[in-house]
Amino acid sequence: MPSSPTPRTLGEALDSARPYVLSLFRIVVGLLFFCHGASSLLGWFGGVMGTGKTIEAGTWPGWYAAVIQLVGGALVMLGVGSRSAAFISSGSMAYAYFHEHQPEKLWPIQNGGEAAAMFCWALLLLVFTGPGPWALDRIFGSARASEAAPETQREPSAVG
Repeated sequence: MPSSPTPRTLGEALDSARPYVLSLFRIVVGLLFFCHGASSLLGWFGGVMGTGKTIEAGTWPGWYAAVIQLVGGALVMLGVGSRSAAFISSGSMAYAYFHEHQPEKLWPIQNGGEAAAMFCWALLLLVFTGPGPWALDRIFGSARASEAAPETQREPSAVG
């Protein structure tokens, strides 16, 4: 009697999709971050806070943050130097939160800093997880990408 294959658990199925979902997460976070920079620097998507205007070049800290958002968001989205771009971008969002938002009120919901806090943590996560398999660095076989974030075989999660 032939043996039947062991049924896959939901956890195993989810674990097998993890690298691809990580790539999708990186792409979406990078795209959204890029859009913030594009609205501030290029006036896209309604411009700064829907005014149709752009930030005046060289103004501190807004213009510099917008440059980091535009360039960092594009690099993260495309998967080119993702960890470095995510690290710099995460730091800029930490600065934005603690310098621009937190002095007003403690909680992000009160001070308008939800986006800065979420981008900071999402980008920091990408620093540690790497870009996933659908990154241009990996697709084109960049040695830098394979050294920076090798896909290692991990033990299955003990949590279900």
